[in-house]
Amino acid sequence: MKKILGIVSSARRLGNCEIMVKEVFRNLAGPCELNLLRLTDFRIDPCRGCYHCLFKDGDCVIDDDCSTVLAAISSADALILAAPAYFLGAHSALKRFLDRGLSFYGEMDRMWGKPAVGVAVAGIPGMEGSTLLGIESFLKLILADIRQTQVVYGALPGEIFLDDGNRKVAQTLAHSLFGPKVSKSAPCCSLCGGDTFRFMGPHRVRCMLCSNAGTLHMENGAAVIEMEMADHQLFLTRQDVRNHKTWLIGMKERFMGMRKTLKPISVNYLKDGEWINPHSKTHGAIFEKDDEE
Repeated sequence: MKKILGIVSSARRLGNCEIMVKEVFRNLAGPCELNLLRLTDFRIDPCRGCYHCLFKDGDCVIDDDCSTVLAAISSADALILAAPAYFLGAHSALKRFLDRGLSFYGEMDRMWGKPAVGVAVAGIPGMEGSTLLGIESFLKLILADIRQTQVVYGALPGEIFLDDGNRKVAQTLAHSLFGPKVSKSAPCCSLCGGDTFRFMGPHRVRCMLCSNAGTLHMENGAAVIEMEMADHQLFLTRQDVRNHKTWLIGMKERFMGMRKTLKPISVNYLKDGEWINPHSKTHGAIFEKDDEE
C-alpha cells in the first residue's frame, strides 16, 4: 500500500486544486491510500534565520505547524501538489513553507527522491505567470523527484472538469507518478529539467529553477540550450544537499570571525528613516498570547 500525500495550496474547499489532486489519485494503479494536507490550514510562521535547526537536527525554535507538514511529507511515498495562480504567481503558502527550508535538512534522507507531480491552476488561459515555476521550485526544494507538471485552466470551483482534456491531464500525471517520467517538449535545462530562463545578455541564460547558467543558440530553426554546472548546487544530487548544509553551518564560524568587521557597517545605518509600525500585534505575538491564556 503506497501512501500518497496530496498537498493543496488553496484555501478553497472542493476548489479546482483539491479536486484535481483527488482526480490524479483516482487514476493511480495499484493499492494506494490518500492523505490530504491543505497548506493554508497550517500556521507556518516566518523563518527567523537563527540557524538553530541546523545545529539541532531540524529542531526549530518556532512553535507552529511546520514540523507537522514536514513529517507528513517525510512519511509519504509520493506527492501530488496543486496550487492556484494568484496575481501571476503560485499561492504564497508554498513560499512560506519553503522559507523554513533550513529545518528540512534534519529530514533530508527521508525526504530525498520522492516521486511527485504538480498542477498549476489558473483562471484565465495563458495567465498563469510564474505559477508552474513556483510549483517546480517547491517540489525541488523539498527534494522530490519531479515526474511531471502541468497547467490547467478554470476559475470557478469545478470548472476545470468542464473540459474533458483536463481529466486526461490527470491521467497522464497519475501514470507518470510511478511510471516513466514525461519529458518536456520545449527547450529545458539539462541539469534540472526547468524550462524557465532569464536572459542575461547575448546568448546567455540562467535557469530559474536550479540557477545554473548556460548558452542559447539556434540550430535548424530550433533553440538549443547548453547548461554549465556551477560549483555550488542545492539539490541536483543528495551530495549537493549535504554540501549545502555544511556550507550553511560554516556561516556561523565565518560570522564569528568577521563580526567585528561587519558590525560597524550595519550600525552605520541604524538611525536612518522612521519605521511605520502596525496598529495590531504581530501574528506571532497573538499566538503567544493565546497560548498563555
